[in-house]
Amino acid sequence: MARQLLDSDILIDFLRGRAAAWSLLADLQARGEAPLISTVSVAEILAGAQRGEEEATERLLSVLERIPVSEGIARAAGGFLRAYQRSHGLELGDALVAATALATGATLITRNTKHYPMPQIEVLRPY
Repeated sequence: MARQLLDSDILIDFLRGRAAAWSLLADLQARGEAPLISTVSVAEILAGAQRGEEEATERLLSVLERIPVSEGIARAAGGFLRAYQRSHGLELGDALVAATALATGATLITRNTKHYPMPQIEVLRPY
């Protein structure tokens, strides 16, 4: 099975106690899979953390494999922005996450599938 790259929305759902997100992460753990996240998602999660979520956020981030933005990822994101910014309203953060999925060969797990129109990446809406 391909690696799984979790988008920020899935992590937020987990932190807010959404049962489907808890189930998804438990299933990945039971299969021995270590999900990936982009370091862009780290910034998004920390920026959106609500009061009282800081400790849980840090614990969650500590068990996920973080993929930094390399020059290759940045270049791929630039290509995605050029192709989809006007037609789909693609933003830099989503372009970088999509490029991370491409670079790692991971399936992108997100509820925001409309943010990822790129045919080069596999996108899965888990719930």
